[in-house]
Amino acid sequence: MRLSQKDFVSITDFTAPELEGIIDLAIAQKAAHAAGKLARTHVGRVLACIFHKPSLRTRVSFEVAMHNLGGTSLYLTDKELGVGTREAVEDVARVLSRYVDGVMIRTFDNALVEALARHATVPVINGLTDLLHPCQIMADLMTVKEHRGNLKDLTVVFIGDGNNVARSWVNASARLGFDFVLACPAGYGIVEDFVRGAYGDAPVRTRQVHDAAEAVREADVVYTDVWTSMGQEAGAEERRRAFAGFQINAELMARAPRRAVILHCLPAHRGEEITHEMIESEQSLVFDEAENRLHTQRALLSLLVAPAGGR
Repeated sequence: MRLSQKDFVSITDFTAPELEGIIDLAIAQKAAHAAGKLARTHVGRVLACIFHKPSLRTRVSFEVAMHNLGGTSLYLTDKELGVGTREAVEDVARVLSRYVDGVMIRTFDNALVEALARHATVPVINGLTDLLHPCQIMADLMTVKEHRGNLKDLTVVFIGDGNNVARSWVNASARLGFDFVLACPAGYGIVEDFVRGAYGDAPVRTRQVHDAAEAVREADVVYTDVWTSMGQEAGAEERRRAFAGFQINAELMARAPRRAVILHCLPAHRGEEITHEMIESEQSLVFDEAENRLHTQRALLSLLVAPAGGR
């Protein structure tokens, strides 16, 4: 399988067959890895991992994924690089392209990822920005497909604000054609220009509502994220007040179909956006979802980074 793009910046850069192909490869590699039969296709390859934001899952999953394939990884912070401050983005991109075989960056500004990808000659992967979190949604889709067997006739309900994860769900809905519902307090949604831009000429299958109980009535997936993301700490108390009534708890899940599963991208603030009971319930696939970050990202690296002996 070959991808039409050099970089993985946004889900909307890829076609539905390409996205499904990445997920299918991730599922196949997961089985091969469990059986001790995963091919070490990238011996000698090096992935640079740039972090402007800390992370448990992003760092460990990308580094382990590269090592699984036989390659190595470098952990780099902005203190070392000074991207856009000490050195111009285009210079950093060109220099790294001479040293490494791929770059993953977890940062604030999506424009920085786009600029890095534009000037680099090696693949650049968006590990998270304030705008988008495409790698998370690929792991989520893999988890849903493992559970249901397919992604057809899917309804995903996101209980929370219109953050980077929710926006990437909009992008996935636009490409794969499932229904996405964002349930949030007034003033915390996704701007309509972003939604319309994601779908282009295709029918819009995103709805934004302000009633969580009504939103989950036809849900296959009930999803949430923290109410206060990194960088929003000053408004944490205001957000807790605004989101009262938008918690995933037993009462809310009683309104959803019995088939509905619970996802959370983690880290979780248990007792705020989700109760301890629900994150540990039989409906929860949260830790399968966390594991699948490793498998989908390993599949991405397999497809984007040149294998050993080839370019």
